[in-house]
Amino acid sequence: MRRTPIVLALLGALALTGCSSSGGQSAQSPPAASAPAAGGAGFAVITHGAPGDSFWDVVKNGAEAAGEQYGVTVTYQGDGDPAKQSQLIDQAVSQKVDGIVVSMANPDALKEAIGKAVAAKIPVVTINSGADSSKAFGAITHVGQSEDVAGRGAGEQLKAAGVTKLLCVIHEAGNVGLDQRCKGAEETLGGTVERLQADVSNLADVTSKVTAKLQSDQQVNGVLALNPAVAVAARDAIRDAGSQAKLATFDLSADVVTAIQDGEILFAVDQQQYLQGYLPITFLNLYKGNLNTVGGGLPVNTGPGFVTKDNAAQVARLAEAGTR
Repeated sequence: MRRTPIVLALLGALALTGCSSSGGQSAQSPPAASAPAAGGAGFAVITHGAPGDSFWDVVKNGAEAAGEQYGVTVTYQGDGDPAKQSQLIDQAVSQKVDGIVVSMANPDALKEAIGKAVAAKIPVVTINSGADSSKAFGAITHVGQSEDVAGRGAGEQLKAAGVTKLLCVIHEAGNVGLDQRCKGAEETLGGTVERLQADVSNLADVTSKVTAKLQSDQQVNGVLALNPAVAVAARDAIRDAGSQAKLATFDLSADVVTAIQDGEILFAVDQQQYLQGYLPITFLNLYKGNLNTVGGGLPVNTGPGFVTKDNAAQVARLAEAGTR
């Protein structure tokens, strides 16, 4: 997708960083920009990420860094239960926040709550999942990656690595983006893709299920995780099963980057989740202060990129700072 100059400028601003506090990690704050001030506006970030999830910690870091830069209040809450996530959106609407950022792993379950926000003239930016529903629901833009495109890229790389039968581990039931990733990989692998349902909140069970599958079906020579914590559990499963299956994953964590450096994971599909926190706050701030919208009705893509052994050391330093 062609990026607009304003998006390129915002991405470039991330190259220079300062410090900002976050839940458990130290985030780097981009330098102050000449964006219109939102006059102390309060923005609510409401995601489907469970507390303590390393992926969503980085999203939170990005949102808080942007809030600090622009002098606006940013609150972050996450809940994997769509009903509870809807309740958090309703609460933000009742608090008359100046903007809402929401991830839509289960768009249908959030449609009513987001509709209430839009009806209350609260601008909404969707992130991460649910790009296909974002515009229809009334959001001013979507920030994330195209999951099917990312899946096709993963499938191409796994095919080049010799994988012919792939186990795609889906860790959240009902998350439309995860199925899109598996479908994308299936389109380009040129082999068989089998889905395995697991639960990201029970990583020991993930390891057990992947181990059992690898032991029962020795034709499986590749595993694609769709979450960094699941990737680490799958790595342990491959080891426990005595399998030679090759492992790849979506998304980053410090453990995933180390595993890539050690040759235990081939690559990670990187959607640059820091931007999924930072850019929406920037966009809402611009909308609040100057009625700017970004994307022209199309999503603003933050990925996919790929972290491999060639660039893992550089990314590792950034991951330590809580920005990757």
